[in-house]
Amino acid sequence: MTSDQFTEIKMKQALHAIVPLAALALTACESEAEQQADTTEDRIEMQAEQSAAAAGDEIAALGLTERQLLDADLVSQDGTELGDVEQVRRSASGEVSGLLIEIEDSDPDRYVEIPLSGLNATEGGVFGDTDLQTDMTAQDLAAMPDAAVAAG
Repeated sequence: MTSDQFTEIKMKQALHAIVPLAALALTACESEAEQQADTTEDRIEMQAEQSAAAAGDEIAALGLTERQLLDADLVSQDGTELGDVEQVRRSASGEVSGLLIEIEDSDPDRYVEIPLSGLNATEGGVFGDTDLQTDMTAQDLAAMPDAAVAAG
């Protein structure tokens, strides 16, 4: 083995050791609150994906499937983005009872539950995505209580 080959092998080994350490360092830099927020968001997304997969192509509400609802943005009457639909909430009988919304630009992330009444599905955005238009304002959403987020 030449010294150049030996050096190349050692550099690759060092790189493989550095990448996990960098990831660990980034995690260590996050505060406990940030780690909890990430865990909550991951749990909400996982629950939403499981529910959407189970619902399939069945219309859930507002003429949309659960997957389409999850892809929608909540917008005001003038088109200002207010938040993202994170989860479709259902009653004990399986009917859609509301939507879990992550409020736009909230830090830390805030989630509120809104009813379906007063929502209209519209095509919007640059890509023709579906938006859910509401009469609520950003201030209305901010004044709502935090939604209960189920564990695990």
